[in-house]
Amino acid sequence: MKKILCAAIFTLMAANVFAINYSAKVYQQTVIEDLRRLLIIPNTLENPDGLNKTVQEVIALLKKSDISAQLLKPKNLNSPPIIFGEWKVPGAKKTLLFYAHYDGVIVQPDNWTVTQPFHPMLLSDAVELGGKPVVSSDTFNSNWRLYGRSAADDKEGIIAILAAIQTFKTNHTYPGVNIKLLFEGEEELGSIHLDQILKENKELVKSDGWILIDGSVHPSGGKTVIFGARGDASLRITVYGSKIPLHSGEYGGWAPNPVMRLAKLLSSMQDEKGRVTIEGFYDDVKPLKQAEKNTLAEIPNVYGVLQSKLGFSYPENANLTLDEIHTQPSLIIIGFNSGTTGKASIKQIPASAAVSIDLRLVQGNDGKKQIERLIQHMKKQNYTVLDHDPSDAERARYPFIAKIVQDTGYNADKLAMDSPLAKQIIEAVQSTTNQQIVKIPIMGASTPVLTIRKITGAPCVSLPISNYDSNPHAENENLRLGNLFDGIDSIVAIMQQHY
Repeated sequence: MKKILCAAIFTLMAANVFAINYSAKVYQQTVIEDLRRLLIIPNTLENPDGLNKTVQEVIALLKKSDISAQLLKPKNLNSPPIIFGEWKVPGAKKTLLFYAHYDGVIVQPDNWTVTQPFHPMLLSDAVELGGKPVVSSDTFNSNWRLYGRSAADDKEGIIAILAAIQTFKTNHTYPGVNIKLLFEGEEELGSIHLDQILKENKELVKSDGWILIDGSVHPSGGKTVIFGARGDASLRITVYGSKIPLHSGEYGGWAPNPVMRLAKLLSSMQDEKGRVTIEGFYDDVKPLKQAEKNTLAEIPNVYGVLQSKLGFSYPENANLTLDEIHTQPSLIIIGFNSGTTGKASIKQIPASAAVSIDLRLVQGNDGKKQIERLIQHMKKQNYTVLDHDPSDAERARYPFIAKIVQDTGYNADKLAMDSPLAKQIIEAVQSTTNQQIVKIPIMGASTPVLTIRKITGAPCVSLPISNYDSNPHAENENLRLGNLFDGIDSIVAIMQQHY
């Protein structure tokens, strides 16, 4: 069985050997139970009491590792705090700051088939592969899955960081760097107060580099290091018909149908191959460097297998791999709301139809500019675009009306793969495995790396550790145990280096 514990030997840069000197079973149980206790606590922004309890549990875990904690909040604002911790290492000349977040996305319990979101359950494998509940065992298998909200995004990041620290504490030895910890509570909201908190605590968060423990490893399963993240902007479009819903038999074919109108509008934004047709959408994209192109070519191509597993035969933008698509901006419909379906259908023409759109941004893009391009596209389709519900006078004057509510989010950022921090992180992670690690120039998802770099000046590298099929943000979110312990491996190796 593949090792799932950093009790193994780490061979590092200076041929330094480091081993854990206590029972593998005890260590595994401790880490998994720490994560279980954290997963039981609701951590969505809709549950302030649960978020506060999450904060207190993380503080208790820090105390367990002899790390003192302090809470950072923006002045004069009521928001979930950042949990900050620090370990000053004798003789260390450099400082690394390890980041994770403790907040999670909203849950829809009815969609969960394995367990309820905040009742973590250990299964012998993924549920779709026939995994069954594990009652008890003397050992842990790397393919076992722990199901629960935030098991992968991102409470496992907090546990992995603290487990790595505990590795040093248990062995009565020190990392090669000073360590700072920053656990955020609003990442799923777009880190809306992170910039203010960083500005107000610049000296406290000062470091030589940030390591973000968030995201999923490459679908090939190899250990992964990522050097950037796409930005994110979002908007909600509402298209209007009549002021009230109308009987589909009496008024169908005469009264405007907002569902059909919105469907046509959306279809005008993308061609049959999946490429966005909004004018100028790709114009600002900063070209990849040759080294980044070479790295993309080295990434294992497992997408045929992935397509089969996910259940579709032909991808959009079929001329590009998934990793290449992540280097391009995208327009993704993430929700459509109007009328009724199935047995609940009441055969009415809805009064309005709404869609939520997610715009992912790459270097060169600006969120505000991309949204403006979309608005101009809508105007070319004869829409009058408002920022409010239409008045009677506006309904009488304009035949096609749409309201837009927008959130410009944050832009993309990435670190040069030949920078000193990037090369050292690659070397550290590679030292923990005989397989070639996967290096990705920019991830498809978004993290606040641009905010961090602009305010602190420090470079950022992301170390994703959860399994690629962990279902973050969705029902049945889960974490493969082997990924958790492999991640601890990598974090220990990163901490142990002298930078």
